[in-house]
Amino acid sequence: MGTMQVSDDAYYGAQTQRAVENFPVSGITLSPSMIKALGIIKRSAASVNHKLGSLDENRKNAIVQAADEVIEGKFNGQFPIDIYQTGSGTSSNMNSNEIIANRASELMGGKIGSKEPVHPNDHVNFGQSSNDVIPTAIHIAATLEIKGSLLPALTELTKELKNKSTEFASVVKIGRTHLQDATPITLGQEFSGYAQMVENGITRLTHSLQLLSELAQGGTAVGTGINTHHKFGTLMAAEISDYTGVSFIEAANHFEAQGAQDAAVETSGVLKTIAVSLSKIANDIRWLGSGPRAGLGEIILPAVQPGSSIMPGKTNPVICESMIQVCAQVIGNDAAITHGGLGGVFELNLMLPMIAHNLTNSITILANAVKMFTDKLVTGLKANEQKCFGYIEGSLAMCTSLAPVIGYDKAAAIAHKAYESGKTVREIALEEKVLTPEALAKLMNPESMTKPNK
Repeated sequence: MGTMQVSDDAYYGAQTQRAVENFPVSGITLSPSMIKALGIIKRSAASVNHKLGSLDENRKNAIVQAADEVIEGKFNGQFPIDIYQTGSGTSSNMNSNEIIANRASELMGGKIGSKEPVHPNDHVNFGQSSNDVIPTAIHIAATLEIKGSLLPALTELTKELKNKSTEFASVVKIGRTHLQDATPITLGQEFSGYAQMVENGITRLTHSLQLLSELAQGGTAVGTGINTHHKFGTLMAAEISDYTGVSFIEAANHFEAQGAQDAAVETSGVLKTIAVSLSKIANDIRWLGSGPRAGLGEIILPAVQPGSSIMPGKTNPVICESMIQVCAQVIGNDAAITHGGLGGVFELNLMLPMIAHNLTNSITILANAVKMFTDKLVTGLKANEQKCFGYIEGSLAMCTSLAPVIGYDKAAAIAHKAYESGKTVREIALEEKVLTPEALAKLMNPESMTKPNK
């Protein structure tokens, strides 16, 4: 294909440079979590190949050291290839091979670019194919980010929402359905629903880790394992598990693992579900805190920054807005990943880099946004008890508790009269003497309406 000019300060080589020139699409490059995963695969492959007698100890040690530097992020700037590249991710796999081979050669006294004494294909990529490396990297990157960042963030959010549910347990407020007044509820009950939504998301996400734990490594080109040792896949899973402290296993079927990306699609679907939950929670809190004088104003949001360049004293629900935007992006990412899953053609999925980018992006921004949401909003929320109670007494839905005693039609007539006159349901009921004042006081006790009849 001719010669390529590569910068003197580059640790990558001709294949990387050619890909940079071929794919000037978005300027978006491989995520740090994917780069780390590739480093983990390459260091593990060197160790396994040494155990299998396919790589001498000096080269193994140099490759492991170079890969460790990749894992630490020292070479993140040396991964310049656009994510919209060859669908198998071959360019990014070779990018990692070239960097690690050049750095390993340098460590052994060789010259960068000489492919001596460490060759990117013959040594760093020995026993591997891009077709099993990139699917494996997607699973490793997603798993480590979910376990290390997203699950802890969601767990902390659940804890804080439960704390607020307890704190607000005695704050009775009006419930709302169809954006209209409904029967009373406690603010604590409302927040218990939010906590359960996040907890359900944790359960779904934990379940998705089971299939992500299966690694395609060992299938090489088409899933048959050509040009690698028959124990390579099993030993790689064990080596990666030992290094990361996270349990991985060889894929049950290499043809499925390389021909499809169903585990990534499923995981993205779970992330989308979590995003839908978080968007609802953030939007509810945004509305509950609206005002402070001409909105609902039932809760008081922490003021984190000035809300306007022209209106002094204004503060906005910016943390909620940030979270809602993140959720929208995760939902969009899921649509792209779903289309990516449709890119499985015969023995290979051809949208791997795009799937990798969107999946790791969803995990990263969700984890960061959840931590922000917890720290800068949820922990500082306060109830406006006076406002909550004030809405209840004026609500027409107060007539609901009368219906089982005086009948639906008569209760509806009272509600209508209250609406027309501007009076409360309680006032009309007392005027019309539908029940004794004592009976009305008992039936129209807002707190009792928040619990099932005994």
